Amino acid sequence: MVASRQDLPVLVSGGGIGGLAAALALVRQGFRVQVFEQAPEIGEIGAGIQLGPNAFHAFDALGVGDKARARAVYTDCMVMHDALDESEVGKIETGEAFRKRFGNPYAVIHRADVHLSLLEGAQETGQVEFFTNTCIVKIEQVGDKVIAIDQNSKRWEGQALIGADGGKSVVRQQYVNDPPRVTGHVVYRAVVDKQDFPENLQWNAASLWAGPKCHLVHYPLRGGEQYNVVVTFHSRNKEEWGVSDGSKEEVESYFQGICAKARQLIDLPKSWKRWATADREPIGTWVFGRVTILGDAAHPTTQYMAQGACMAMEDAVTLGEALRVKNNDWTQALALYEHSRVARTARIVLSGREMGRLYHAEGVERLVRNSLWRHRTQEGFYDAIEWLYGWNVNNCLKLD
Repeated sequence: MVASRQDLPVLVSGGGIGGLAAALALVRQGFRVQVFEQAPEIGEIGAGIQLGPNAFHAFDALGVGDKARARAVYTDCMVMHDALDESEVGKIETGEAFRKRFGNPYAVIHRADVHLSLLEGAQETGQVEFFTNTCIVKIEQVGDKVIAIDQNSKRWEGQALIGADGGKSVVRQQYVNDPPRVTGHVVYRAVVDKQDFPENLQWNAASLWAGPKCHLVHYPLRGGEQYNVVVTFHSRNKEEWGVSDGSKEEVESYFQGICAKARQLIDLPKSWKRWATADREPIGTWVFGRVTILGDAAHPTTQYMAQGACMAMEDAVTLGEALRVKNNDWTQALALYEHSRVARTARIVLSGREMGRLYHAEGVERLVRNSLWRHRTQEGFYDAIEWLYGWNVNNCLKLD
């Protein structure tokens, strides 16, 4: 007997943060979900990430707010220093006034802890099946069914498919096939134990040192027992998008002119991971029949807005809400999901490019940047980021 469409699961390609968030959102709308992950186990690599209030609104909407809060480190501020002269350029206080304004805190967390919170939530529903060592390589649509074909030619039937398969998305490649935009910016990331981290930098803050064509970031993780260290520079070589092992010698060669206090950071890690970064031009079409894309598959971006994981979770919540208000009608819900997310996520991509330019300003442009941010009031900062941090489940849909 052939299963009816209503009996079929929703297929999710990708078991990362976006895929798990999508699974949770779908289960909350009454669907069974199958998640396909090409890695041998459901897990997450990487280091620390930053969570704005919008991320906590998303966690709450997905039912895992308590899990995520228990694993996060709540910072006192976000602070930016000039890496040449050590001066403070700007500080955004993230205490009581910030929480009152945006309804949730600002925090930092290990990427694996975000993933674990979502994974636990998905497992506890009993409605999500996981298939590892499974890469969806092709999609077919027949009537109101989607057929996902994996690397072993096995066919999986679903009533819809969510492509949450990352920046190098196979789903996006099949339906859009647009080229990546390699930035030439290289990111080195590492996690350092507290005992090895300089005492004069052990701040409870998301801290950034802005230098010419480079910057450095550090903040505490896991109760302050570890520190995340990230350094970024404009490569002098032609880069290809991807991850590799890093070299301390390469890092040192790009940070010769910065102050001694910030330079301590590049002497710390015993090993580095090297990311040659890329994004893609924003696109206006995310929906292809009963297939859509989500997270980095829909809007791969640079790291400068610290919003990659947050946007993936926002996407998932918005998809769930679109299904709710459209009574699980996929055609109408996917159209509303796309309509609600395209402009906002494009703004993140484009703002990331501009923020990277400002962080890496040199010469007179550096002086202008510093003068603009140095005297801004807290309310001024809060007003400037209202568009970003003011998002929540109640305003996520564009119903016009």
